Amino acid sequence: MYPLNFKNNLVTILVLLLSYPAFADSSKKTESDDAVSVSVIELKTVKLPIFTTLPGVVKSADEVQIASRFMGYIRKINVHEGETVKKGTTLLLVDPVDVEGAIGQASAGVATAKAVLNDAKRDFDRFSNLYSEEAIPEVQFQKYTLAYDVAKAQYEAALTGLKTAQGQMLYTEIKAPVDGQVTAKMTDVGQMAAPGRPLMTLQGSGHLQIEVQVDQSTYLPLKLGQEIKVAIEGSNYEPIYLLGKIERKVGVADPMSHTHLVKIGLGDDSLVVPGTYARVFIPVKEQSAITIPVRALKTRAGIKGVFVIDDDNRAHFRMVRAGERRGEQQIILAGLVAGERVVTDTEKTLSNLTKVRPGSDY
Repeated sequence: MYPLNFKNNLVTILVLLLSYPAFADSSKKTESDDAVSVSVIELKTVKLPIFTTLPGVVKSADEVQIASRFMGYIRKINVHEGETVKKGTTLLLVDPVDVEGAIGQASAGVATAKAVLNDAKRDFDRFSNLYSEEAIPEVQFQKYTLAYDVAKAQYEAALTGLKTAQGQMLYTEIKAPVDGQVTAKMTDVGQMAAPGRPLMTLQGSGHLQIEVQVDQSTYLPLKLGQEIKVAIEGSNYEPIYLLGKIERKVGVADPMSHTHLVKIGLGDDSLVVPGTYARVFIPVKEQSAITIPVRALKTRAGIKGVFVIDDDNRAHFRMVRAGERRGEQQIILAGLVAGERVVTDTEKTLSNLTKVRPGSDY
């Protein structure tokens, strides 16, 4: 038993301790002080385009088919596939035997026409003097005048033929019309070159386009200038996504495939080379979907899901079925409904039933 005054003193000490700020604050601490601060979004249904994926190929807008202007055997080829050439570079040589023969014939024609012209001029000069002296009738003078005019015309025609033949000699050396890269070679030394028959393909180093064939229903809604997403295979087989713009639409369908050619221009900084395979994503219709920021998607024990906040501000991990990723947004196919609140960022690792203090992520 304690003396009465000791008990009174003990009560007084306890009262003083409880009134001390540290003890007073701890006694007033609430559950909300342990809540984890999080950023949340309220889910909404959005309209998203559905794409059809089509194969395409990157080409230069100034692709050139190299051909000969006359018939002859290929004497020499100076370049190979994959080689980069400058404008004016000699690509191949065509045997000039036929051209040399044509020049010889044209030269002979000029010589003959020159001789005829000289004779006609002598006759014209002689009968011109006689006519001025009224020694011959006008009809006879006109005959020699006409012969002289015809001889002059024939001589001019022969000269033109010679110049044409000589000009063909320039085309025995087939040169690159633009800077670019040789992407195909369709001939070899000794084969015959013929007018209009392609010998090489040269891809210019200028503006690049993706060529893609689309069916009628996909083609009709497309508009010039419309942005189209494309994918090019990058390093480690990772796709590189780019945005291009529709620059050309060919309204006449291919009679075999019944598809339309569409050309999609790429930016000058695309760092893509001609001949690269591309996947083209063309929108065909829209669908309703729920999306969340990619960072909101978590993995727990190998299961993908998100933390959903209930009405009591407690976090619940819920498994979801994720669809396609579009940029920084993830399409959710199942597991969430519009109106629910989902955690996007948190200051601490969450677990089921963790009390949270939500903040807006908008």
